[in-house]
Amino acid sequence: MKSKADRLSDEEIKVILRAADEIIAKGGRTLLAKILKGSQEKKVLQLELDKCPVYGYYKSENLGEIMQKIDWMIDYDFLDIEYYGRLPMIVFTERGWYIESDQCADELLNEWKEWVKQGKQNPDMSYLKDRNRKMILLLLEKIKKFGDQGLIPYLELWEKVDYKKVRDEIRTTINVLNRKEPFDHSVVKEKTESIKEALEGIEPHDLLLKCWVCGERFTFTTGEQQFYKKKGLSYPKRCKKCHNEKDNEFSY
Repeated sequence: MKSKADRLSDEEIKVILRAADEIIAKGGRTLLAKILKGSQEKKVLQLELDKCPVYGYYKSENLGEIMQKIDWMIDYDFLDIEYYGRLPMIVFTERGWYIESDQCADELLNEWKEWVKQGKQNPDMSYLKDRNRKMILLLLEKIKKFGDQGLIPYLELWEKVDYKKVRDEIRTTINVLNRKEPFDHSVVKEKTESIKEALEGIEPHDLLLKCWVCGERFTFTTGEQQFYKKKGLSYPKRCKKCHNEKDNEFSY
């Protein structure tokens, strides 16, 4: 069933993605709604989801209204539902993670900026090891753009604990900050433009599928897509005619 929520703003899309990041493949729509509501429910507090930076963003709205916004995010290809056994879990779509990874990189960079202000020394940089590689490379591009040499000590500490491919990129970043290598600003500009485009989402639409039996094309409506997704079912492989004929074979 198509969500009744109005189109969400870019800020709302990013907020919901940030909240979802806390429970990806570990929680469903209801738990996500409770984070955004600012619920004091025991499970929310036990999982320390109240520490999420967007916890309580929709505190003035009821859970039903928040759920409609989450369903809009699913309809427009930012989030999806995957079943783990019988449990429906929230996951990112490729579009959703593309936007959220950019937010993650910004969050990490802002943390480093605070470290510089506070004069923090020798932080344990192993927390960045084994993080999503594309997100890490994006963080390094943002550091290059920021251009503050005060971040170099943290980069040097990080360089000591990560894998060779990441170390090479960290060294390149240090060289850029030291003005030993040029920085291509077009990379960040292109990323900004592509994020803006991704935030448009994809409006729900009917799909034209090919029947595996007769080879004819058949329409798979948005309503049917939502029903299949809700039940954790794969898209149909047969048109209704072939599906009914198959069922009739078993009825004899």
